[in-house]
Amino acid sequence: MNFQWASRVSLFAFAASFSFAAIAAPTPKVAVTDLAYEERVSEYFRVVSASEKSSLRASGRESERESDYGYSRRSSGSVNAKSESHYYEAEGTYSYIDRGELRKFTADIKGGILKSGRFELVQGRPFTAKNNEKLYDIIGRIKQGMYPGADYVLFGTINSIEFRQEANPIDNTNTVSHTLSLELVGEFSLVSTKSFKIKSSFSAMGTGQDVKLLTSRGGRVVLNRGKVVSEVSKSLGEDVSRQLEEQLSGIYAGDDGKEQSYGRREESRKEEVIIFK
Repeated sequence: MNFQWASRVSLFAFAASFSFAAIAAPTPKVAVTDLAYEERVSEYFRVVSASEKSSLRASGRESERESDYGYSRRSSGSVNAKSESHYYEAEGTYSYIDRGELRKFTADIKGGILKSGRFELVQGRPFTAKNNEKLYDIIGRIKQGMYPGADYVLFGTINSIEFRQEANPIDNTNTVSHTLSLELVGEFSLVSTKSFKIKSSFSAMGTGQDVKLLTSRGGRVVLNRGKVVSEVSKSLGEDVSRQLEEQLSGIYAGDDGKEQSYGRREESRKEEVIIFK
């Protein structure tokens, strides 16, 4: 009887300690960067330059002579004028690489990560360096301490972003469908701040649109740009959260080589009844 009671107590203590250790495991912290972009920009230029330079120089000389025998007068003069003009005109296009971070579309990504319960969020510092060639050097930014307290950094870049506005007549009616749509495609990588390894990598897409119908009577169509941007942000956040959940579900290796379980934060309460005989 004593042995049976002792065995049950030991088993209960082991289960309780295991549950406590699982609940007490630290939740990894992640920082989400603003979406980086890079595009080639072409601009038209036209230069016109005109100048004119002129000079005028005049000189004169006059002399008189009078004597008992006669009178004489002599005069001479010269004028020197010079004028120069220059005109220059050029036109063409020049291109350059524009890099930066888009301060939009990340709020719903952060909200989706918080809702999953897999990570805690920490706020990193935005990229403000004038030398934007290092914008994509996420390892260098981590080493500079731009994400203090973070175990991981979710680095996102924009591959494509495109607005489209269309007007399509509806068959067999006198109505025209006006549509404003936006599509954004980005690539995301979850990078460890300790080992600099990529724990997850995927592409995600956000879409949104606003549709207005206008009859042949005419009128002014005002499409809601804010609604479109909001829908893109929400759908992008849902896609990012879903793919993070798919790639990080279950048990995976931590930075120290040991397997760690970063599941949802759930608290379970177990009750056990011990009968003493």
